[in-house]
Amino acid sequence: MVTLRVLTTDDWPLWRTLRLAALADAPNAFKVRLADWDAGEEERWRARLGLPGAYHVAALLDGHAVGMASGLPRAAGIKELRSLWVSSDARGRGIGNRLITAIETWALGSGGAALRLAVLPDNEPAIALYRRNGFIAAGAPSDMLPDGKTMEQIMVKTLRRV
Repeated sequence: MVTLRVLTTDDWPLWRTLRLAALADAPNAFKVRLADWDAGEEERWRARLGLPGAYHVAALLDGHAVGMASGLPRAAGIKELRSLWVSSDARGRGIGNRLITAIETWALGSGGAALRLAVLPDNEPAIALYRRNGFIAAGAPSDMLPDGKTMEQIMVKTLRRV
């Protein structure tokens, strides 16, 4: 059974475990590297979870943490989906969809009109997941990756109240 758990700053050990697992499991799916976060102290993890207006959620499969996602505030009406990851042994069970839905629900509830994300351009499984969930490629400028050649792909979904 899959459950989602909203995280607070006191959940920093769980967030740390998930984030480090994500960076180890899928190093080519994230702009940051395991070494960027591996030595992070408690204060750094609490600070990430304590960002004003942010929303963080963990996915648990039969009580075991297997996924995560964050929602962050951006400019007026825009929210950002970040750090989405599902462990390789839990993929194919709809957990990514559930995490995206949780972030969308948060975004709508906090006044969001659109949800934005950045994805590495060669991460086809993630791009396919985002497309299935209604995201489209945007022409917005993106960040340059450390290689100095590649730019992230920006995707956006307009949010509608039901």
